[in-house]
Amino acid sequence: MKAFIALVHRELLEHRGPFLVAPLVLVVLMVGATLLSFAFGRVDARFSGAIFAIVPTRIYEVGFLAFAMAWCLYLIGSLFFYCADGFAADRRNNAMLFWKSMPVSDFKVLMAKLTATLTLFPGLIFGVALLSALLLFAIAIVTSAINGGDGFGLLGNVAWVYVQIALSLLVTLVVGLLWYLPFIAQVGALGVVAGRWAIPLSGLLPLLVAIIEWVTLGGLSPVHTYTWRYLSERVDFKVTQGYIEHWFTTEAPFSAAAFATDLVARVDWLQIGIGAGFALAVIYLASEYRRRVNDA
Repeated sequence: MKAFIALVHRELLEHRGPFLVAPLVLVVLMVGATLLSFAFGRVDARFSGAIFAIVPTRIYEVGFLAFAMAWCLYLIGSLFFYCADGFAADRRNNAMLFWKSMPVSDFKVLMAKLTATLTLFPGLIFGVALLSALLLFAIAIVTSAINGGDGFGLLGNVAWVYVQIALSLLVTLVVGLLWYLPFIAQVGALGVVAGRWAIPLSGLLPLLVAIIEWVTLGGLSPVHTYTWRYLSERVDFKVTQGYIEHWFTTEAPFSAAAFATDLVARVDWLQIGIGAGFALAVIYLASEYRRRVNDA
């Protein structure tokens, strides 16, 4: 267990740039740009304060939701490039020789990378997302108070909104990572075999399978095959449909419990189970390839 924890910790040390340093820099730039926009009159502080005073909770809810979606997109992109690069990093920096000298199997090394992908890195982005929302909420409250609004009197309502959206973001990350697990594992396995070429290969292979189905079984085009339709539905994670789509048309406060219940009910858990099995299979095959290539 200690060796496995050390492997996960190594991933943090080697890849903290895109998952910790860069997000924190983005938060500093975002907050700095917001403060400068008020300081130099690019944003009308009186108008902003009035808006926050009129519909404070709805502004906070929509704003936090927008930031949450932005950080989710950042996480997806970062994980994609990490899996394509990080799963093959040992071969480039000769760290593989060190870990091969320890009683750690190739499968355990790759599982440590997958564990970091599903827990450590999303956790860092989740923490940064909470920090960014907290800082921007503080700016909004101060702006409202300066311009005659009851900014500080809204702290209780704002805190409740903050908790609701934060819990919803956590549920989205957990369910979303489980939903995209087979794609994450596929890119990581391709990274073991082809290194950074995993980036184009991860898109080329599904297209190749669809073309083969189209050629052998017929159809209008590769995009009208079962493979293409299945992958299109599998890639689409309908997080903004259901509860959120309905909530936008009402004046009701955002409810994390209602959101989580709706999302969990709409997710195809059978597909998640199949995806988890596929992920374990491709990681095992990649570890066997890695072991045989290293021993050769």
